[in-house]
Amino acid sequence: MAGESLVALAERLGDLCREHGLTAATAESCTGGLVADAITDVAGASRYFLGGVVAYADRAKTVQLGVGPELIASHGAVSAQVARAMAAGVRERFGADVAVAVTGIAGPGGGSEAKPIGLTYIAVADHDGVDVRRHLWSGDRAANKLASATAALELLLERIVTTASAGAVGASGGDEA
Repeated sequence: MAGESLVALAERLGDLCREHGLTAATAESCTGGLVADAITDVAGASRYFLGGVVAYADRAKTVQLGVGPELIASHGAVSAQVARAMAAGVRERFGADVAVAVTGIAGPGGGSEAKPIGLTYIAVADHDGVDVRRHLWSGDRAANKLASATAALELLLERIVTTASAGAVGASGGDEA
């Protein structure tokens, strides 16, 4: 997957979703809708992409995705815990088989010693639970957003392939083992 463009990754996502009868949703903060944009660049995406939420502000994360305000207060909006809650929340709200969430600090400002610019958490939720990954990008704002969107699609693909190879894809319409 390394080096694939966003659209190529989104095309692979479409192929896998159609093959396994899966639906997908997105929750994005620092990527500002870049993941959903790539997915919808693929003709026919409406057959498997249910929609997405750009939850940039903390309030949007709580109201639109059900992320507990206490979670944001105790861990910060850019944290594994919030990414996990965003992915689970968007999956539930859209009724999707699989969902991806991205939260991070794209830069050039907003970083701290504890949470530097480029810090990003990406989570994928499906019927088996939620997987979250931590990344630290070193580019400028545009490069960090692109790297985050790419990593989000890669993690989504990885989760679908892993689940498919285990023989248990999709809780609401995928292949049965």
